[in-house]
Amino acid sequence: MKLHNFASEDRVVKVLAFHCPGCGFDHVFTVGPMDNKGGPRWEWNGSVEHPEFHPSLLINGHDAATRCHLFMKHGAIQFCPDSFHELAGKTVEIPDWESA
Repeated sequence: MKLHNFASEDRVVKVLAFHCPGCGFDHVFTVGPMDNKGGPRWEWNGSVEHPEFHPSLLINGHDAATRCHLFMKHGAIQFCPDSFHELAGKTVEIPDWESA
């Protein structure tokens, strides 16, 4: 399993996370219908083994020294060139989610 679902299965809005091999942190994204709180939502293919979502995910966009910017397609992370880490501009497989 590549993604972890932090929301209960019966919730319409899902809070999903994956471990980023570029910056070493877990990244979270939400999927589901928009609500009156206006939080960001991504479109997701529903797979935890070969996930794909869009649009891109931008972490720390205001700080070039810690920015992590990526697309997730067909179970792989495509890092954008503006990411700060050594995987910038590269595509790598999403690592398995390790249970705590």
